[in-house]
Amino acid sequence: MSAALLHPQDVLLVVATPGEAEVFADLGCQMTVSGVGAVAAALSTAQACTTHRPRLVVSTGIAGAFAPSGLQPGDLAVSSAMIQADYGAELGDDFLDLAALGLRVSEWDGAADFGIFAAAPGYAELAHTLGATCGPMLTLNTVTGTAQRADALLRRFPDALTEGMEGAGVAHAAALAGIPALEMRGISNLVGPRDRDSWRIPQALAAARRGVAGLLTSPWLAH
Repeated sequence: MSAALLHPQDVLLVVATPGEAEVFADLGCQMTVSGVGAVAAALSTAQACTTHRPRLVVSTGIAGAFAPSGLQPGDLAVSSAMIQADYGAELGDDFLDLAALGLRVSEWDGAADFGIFAAAPGYAELAHTLGATCGPMLTLNTVTGTAQRADALLRRFPDALTEGMEGAGVAHAAALAGIPALEMRGISNLVGPRDRDSWRIPQALAAARRGVAGLLTSPWLAH
């Protein structure tokens, strides 16, 4: 692999809402507004990848951070992996993931078979350049609203940085298209009891924009 700058048109940004899209509109990237959730994000990403054939797909916008990550509102997080964290089955107080159930979402013969998608090569270097925190980022169909659920997720994914609703869906569609993907999000709140008054959405969006702008000016590991 060799390092090279990405042209903005080589990058597809996937955001959930029009408000998020406005933040990135002047950066020159391809962009799709998917709607909320992993299914909507996957469908929108698949269509956009067919139309635009980007070199990199980025799921971006805002996210909540798990307290042990040390992330605070206004910080930036970059994925090492995008994980569909609620695929599985409840068994009393236990949770059986897809591997335990003998089920798969694909036939890639690896962690992606079970909804765990590795980020594009170069994510660690990018995070270092941006001054961002790097680690696994969870995708859920329901936003966490209690400390008990946050704790349960951390027992299963102790290194998780954030939770969102689209990242793994974006990564799944990109993987099917043979295009590398990553998730990059600004932190709006901490995961746990839902308190919208504590959310810092403008600061989170500013962090996400800083991350995407930094991506476009940083050498990227090209295939």
